[in-house]
Amino acid sequence: MKKFALTITLATLLFSAGGSFAANDESLVGPIQSQWAQIKYQQAAKQQADAYHALAEQASQLAQSHPDKAEPLIWQGIAVSSEAGAKGGLGALSLAKQAKLLFEQAIQIDGTALNGSAYTSLATLYAKVPGWPLGFGDKAKAEELFIKALSLNPKGMDSHFLYADFLADQGKNTEASSHLETARQAAPRPGREIADAGRKQEIEALLKKLKP
Repeated sequence: MKKFALTITLATLLFSAGGSFAANDESLVGPIQSQWAQIKYQQAAKQQADAYHALAEQASQLAQSHPDKAEPLIWQGIAVSSEAGAKGGLGALSLAKQAKLLFEQAIQIDGTALNGSAYTSLATLYAKVPGWPLGFGDKAKAEELFIKALSLNPKGMDSHFLYADFLADQGKNTEASSHLETARQAAPRPGREIADAGRKQEIEALLKKLKP
């Protein structure tokens, strides 16, 4: 199976523009989101799968300790789906299915948690995973979920970037560029400097690719 890039880089999760959470919710998943950014943007690619796996285990323990919170489930799903992207192949598909269930559980608890990032994460899975009979990928479902995510986080850097990436894959370059410009203008996120820097590089790279 061709390796599919599950780019679950949802760094808008806690400190995004317009988002506000109780201090206990921020501190609850803060260490995990910081570790995720370091793995994604600073660690060697060949080491990332194992690092994401270990991070998913941490998030799982946190989720078990806080069963009424959506945030740990979201970050567990992000870590699992990031591991899928790093591994590729049939093993990645199994991990993607696991991440899908985690995001769906998070939405059942609180779909608005972390600026609706479970919707963004789930949308990206539907966009990137192969469709039937191999996987559950569904472009129409991805579109629906991206729209929902943007309604909850209309100024988010990552929500707009990931939707732009989806649109670009559909050949909708003009729409994609518009969302990239919105992502580019997103306010800096305190404590998310690594994630911001990495995301901005990805925004500029995609904008350059879409130029006529």
